[in-house]
Order: sequence, then structure tokens, then C-alpha cells
Amino acid sequence: MQKIAKFAQTNVYMNSLFEQSEYLLSNTTLGFKRFLFNEIKWNNRLIGIKGARGTGKTTLSLQWLKQQDLPVTKAAYFSLDDLYFTNHSLKETIAQFYKQGGKMLVLDEVHKYKNWSIEIKNIYDIYTGIKIIFTGSSIIDISRQEGDLSRRAIVYELPGLSYREFLSLKHNVQLPVFSLNDILKDASALKKKLPNNFRPIEYLNEYLQTGYYPFMVEDKETVHHKINQLIRTIVEYDMAELKEFDIRNAKKILQLMYVISQQVPFKPNLVSLAEKTSIHRNTLNNYLHYLEQAKLISLLQPAGKSTAVLQKPEKIYLNNTNLLYALAEQQVDKGNLRETFFLSQLIAVSKITMPKQGDFFVDNKYTFEVGGKDKSIKQIAGIKNAWVVKDDLEFPIGNELPLWMFGCLY
Repeated sequence: MQKIAKFAQTNVYMNSLFEQSEYLLSNTTLGFKRFLFNEIKWNNRLIGIKGARGTGKTTLSLQWLKQQDLPVTKAAYFSLDDLYFTNHSLKETIAQFYKQGGKMLVLDEVHKYKNWSIEIKNIYDIYTGIKIIFTGSSIIDISRQEGDLSRRAIVYELPGLSYREFLSLKHNVQLPVFSLNDILKDASALKKKLPNNFRPIEYLNEYLQTGYYPFMVEDKETVHHKINQLIRTIVEYDMAELKEFDIRNAKKILQLMYVISQQVPFKPNLVSLAEKTSIHRNTLNNYLHYLEQAKLISLLQPAGKSTAVLQKPEKIYLNNTNLLYALAEQQVDKGNLRETFFLSQLIAVSKITMPKQGDFFVDNKYTFEVGGKDKSIKQIAGIKNAWVVKDDLEFPIGNELPLWMFGCLY
């Protein structure tokens, strides 16, 4: 009798999960899809989607689920930060879902559930008839979880909107994806693929200020306020899931983020940073890497050096230009803005380090100097495979490439 009662009670609670899933699916639109939607190999049985808060992981997974056009008892969305999972195990819940004919599950915010990787591993091995898509914070290192899913799951990472995606979502301007090779081989030929009367930099300033996070479509005026809230949530809640992170240091991390935002890009002096933030020098480097994992900053390492071990970065940038505007106390430096945009667009598709000459060394092969209309080739003269990138150019001229074009890489 006790088992029957427990089964009935579990069904009642699961119904609330199903109702929430139905509500979210009914409010999910299929019009605009992130670039990653078409790159994910959806036929795999276990798929992971990582990314920073606010980049659209939940929407992307719900869009896929909605396209399956199945009843919620067969294809459902569960968020693991739901209060339901404070009293019910994931493994038992999915066992019940499977017995009732369940076939597909989206598990959101997995990093909020203790031992999530072990339970998903067990579920994957036992219930071979269930397909699982799980999403989680960019701070998750799948291979370092106790239940190592790296051999079972194909894991993708979702960055914020590219300039190309922003134009599609906000202004209904449809551009093709350009590979880096396309741009460097013959950027002039790409002009033929652009819409008639397209003005490449018409909306660039809008993107730089508010276009990186998809939630900008809800209310442009509150984007910077939401970004500040997002930073605090990442540091105070998401980073708490890191075993090496002491939540008591959250305030110091926020202070570190603030200090960095007022100086970027800069060559860090760890002694000076430690003094300003009251963070011990020996742990400061670890905290910088936590912020990079959380996609709040980007660390530029010197070209030619191994990145296998944590080392002091050559330069520190904020992760994207929207963060610059959200945290700025004064006018944003234009040079910093250009470089941050370039780095944020390429870092999703390429390996980037700092060369001895020039601003960026990409994929151990290409050197770029980023600047405005007066930028010359002087800094990269004599270097093979080197280009000047300018923010005021609409279309390429010789070895001078337009900055906006690098916003079409995904």
C-alpha cells in the first residue's frame, strides 16, 4: 500500500512538472533559432549544451523539443532548479517518466542538482530508450565531474549573439555565415552574398551596446541593468557550484570584476590587483580563470606558450562589449571597444593568443592589428599572413578588412 501511495503522490508532483513543460512549450516560438541549432547532431542520445547565463540555452532546447510534436508525457522539459527536485531524485523521476512511455527529456540547469552527472550517467546506461538533452553553466567541466559524461555525451557551447544573429533577430536582416578562411581568402567576393542596399555598420553601435544577449529584444532600456544582475547571479550562485570556490569570497570576486572593468584591456599586475581587491596573490590567478569560465572576462595568453597550466595572462578583456557599457562609469574607450568586439566574435570559433607584434594571433597562423580609419600597417609590417582590421570600413580594401565582417563567423 505504501508503494502504491508513493507512486500516486509522485504522479501528482510529476503532473506539475508536465504542466510547466506544456506552458513553456506553448510560449516557445520557432521563428528565430540560434546558429547552434543547425550544428547540433540531434540524433545522438545524450547531448549537453553549455553556456553563460542569458545566451539562450533554454530557448534553444525548448525549440527542439517543440519540433518533436509529441505529447508532454513522451517529450518533456524539467528544470533541475525546480523545488520538486529538493524532495525527489532525478533518477527516480526519470524511471517513472520512462515507465509511463517517456522518450525524450530536456534537463535544464543541471549544475543546480547535486551529483547530476552521476545520475544522468546511470540513467543513460539503464534507460536506453530515453534521449536526453541537458543544459548547464559554462563553468561546468564535464570531464572533471564525478560521473564523467565525456565519453557518453556530445557537448556544445553556446556563446552570445554574433553581430549576424543580432541583425537577424532584431532587424530582420539576413546575412550568410562567413568562415575566417572566406574573409581572408577573398573578402571582396563576399559582398555579392550580401542583401541589396545593406549598410554593414548601420546597427553596429547598437549591437556593441546592447546586442550580445538575446534578452535585449524584451526591453532595450533595461539591458544594462539585467547584465549587472546577471554578473551578480553568476558569481554568487553559479560559481558556488565550483568545488574550488569559497562562496565567502563572492564579494571579492565582484570587486575584482569591477576593478578589471575600469582598466581593460590591460596587462595585469597581480600584486597591484591583489592589493585593490584584498584577494591573496596565490589565489588571484584561479579567480581570474573562474571569471573566464563564467564568460565574464577573456584572458589573452602569449603566443607560443602552453595553456595546459594556469598562468598569468598577458592581457585581460571583458568577455563582450555589452559588459563594457553595463559596467562603465565613464565613456567607453573606442580602442578597447574595437578589440573586445573582435575578440568576442572570434573566440567562439578560433584559438586566440597575443603575438609579439600586432593585437591578436589567431589559430597560430594569422596576425591582426585592430584600429580606426587612421590605423596603418606599420605595426605588422613584414609579418606573413597579417591584416589590419578597421571599424569604419564598410567593405575590404586590399589588406584592410572591415571589423563588422568578423561578426558573421557564426
